[in-house]
Amino acid sequence: MKYLMLVCVDPDLVADENDGAPDIEEWFAQIKENHVVGSRTRPGADATTVRVRDRQVLLTDGPYAETKDLMAGFDVIDCADLDEAVAIASKHPMAYRGVIELRPFWPFEED
Repeated sequence: MKYLMLVCVDPDLVADENDGAPDIEEWFAQIKENHVVGSRTRPGADATTVRVRDRQVLLTDGPYAETKDLMAGFDVIDCADLDEAVAIASKHPMAYRGVIELRPFWPFEED
């Protein structure tokens, strides 16, 4: 099953270099057989939210949700189950300094 990992940071949290977080290259080397795709994302200020209401396209500058945590990137991982996805996410450096949200993909054959 594929999972989307939303990598989020808390802008108020001061990074502690002694928090035990692995280096991102170390994390990737450990999980590369499960990794499908991933990237950093531009700041929320660069986001554009798109809605269609009454057949009119409405654009809003900025992210969809107003939250304290900011999405900094994403990864798509392919895992046997949620337990394996959690094990991979828990080793990501931002799990130590922010939050990782896991969302399973909804396979097309289950629609």
